[in-house]
Amino acid sequence: MDYNLNQIKTDVYDKCGFEILDFEIELESKEYCACRFKLNELHIISRNAKITPKKSGQFVTFWKRNGNGLIEPFEEIDQIDFYTINVRADNEFGQFVFPKSILIKKGIISTEKKEGKRGFRVYPNWDIAQNKQAEQTQKWQLNYFYKINDSTDFNKIMKLYEIE
Repeated sequence: MDYNLNQIKTDVYDKCGFEILDFEIELESKEYCACRFKLNELHIISRNAKITPKKSGQFVTFWKRNGNGLIEPFEEIDQIDFYTINVRADNEFGQFVFPKSILIKKGIISTEKKEGKRGFRVYPNWDIAQNKQAEQTQKWQLNYFYKINDSTDFNKIMKLYEIE
């Protein structure tokens, strides 16, 4: 388990009564510390986002390999309850907890009607969105974000991890 997820386990999951089970590292996206696990009975895919030099926000991958070895977006039928993205910058640390339903609604997970995305940007509350699209994206994303610090809102975290 990488440093970010280890800290989240100690500072958040343990305090919420969440247990990490069936932990698996995904070697293909190891630069994003990609892994899958169960959080109690919830199926989680987790990544660390990366700061990129030219754009605000942080970039993260979100893909799988198909039977032919090609990368493709996750699909509505895949066993995912939440996609968690750990973000860190300077003294800031936080996590996005995106339910599968919002990822489908926002076109990130593929459906029969629309192909999803293989990667996207996240905008934690300390980032300043630099254009209208980034502002709109940040606005909906922050509904699924919490900061990890001395005043972490554990009630919000418990709500974020509820299946809709």
